[in-house]
Amino acid sequence: MGCGRVGSTLARSLEDRNHTVAVIDNEPDAFRRLGPGFNGEKITGHGFDQQVLEKAGIRRCDAFAAVSSGDNSNIIAARVARETFGIQQVVARIYDPGRAEVYQRLGITTVATVKWTADQVLRRILPAGAEPDFRDPSGTIRVDQVPVPEVWVGHRTVHFQEQTRSRIAWIDRLGEGMLPHRDSVIQEGDLLHLVMVERDAGQTFAVIERGPDQDA
Repeated sequence: MGCGRVGSTLARSLEDRNHTVAVIDNEPDAFRRLGPGFNGEKITGHGFDQQVLEKAGIRRCDAFAAVSSGDNSNIIAARVARETFGIQQVVARIYDPGRAEVYQRLGITTVATVKWTADQVLRRILPAGAEPDFRDPSGTIRVDQVPVPEVWVGHRTVHFQEQTRSRIAWIDRLGEGMLPHRDSVIQEGDLLHLVMVERDAGQTFAVIERGPDQDA
């Protein structure tokens, strides 16, 4: 539900992945954002209206995303999809972070736009290690993006992991992702995606900044 910039991008992305998509919007002109190559259903109406949802094929769908510009409309539509039609994969776009947390506890996955954007900016302006990309619900494990310091260039990834007490999940190198193996060597410009224990993060980043132990 919702054919704004987010909804239309999401619909095209799903169709590019060979999924069948139906898009609901109460403004017929909004469907122009889908472009001439879109092959899915375009349903005019309110996405919280059960008859509109039926017309869009809600009983045959595997997932529902409410991404209109209105928090109330998104929440109502998401609850109808989940509670009336039994759709398990439901996501609602919410601008108010406080409300998003409430509906998250009700079992509706929410994307709080303002909080998400703020978090993304924070991760890019704070020093490395100040705010992780991901922290598991228990707060035990975190994932961080770390541009490789020059002192580590030329060293094997296995030694990096041993000394920093972290694990390299993958490396972004020259615009492509790669999985490190035992003989992989860190190169200039690498972006490391590190998994570490939260309580060890301070020590991990200290070792990364200090550089490798030459005797190891």
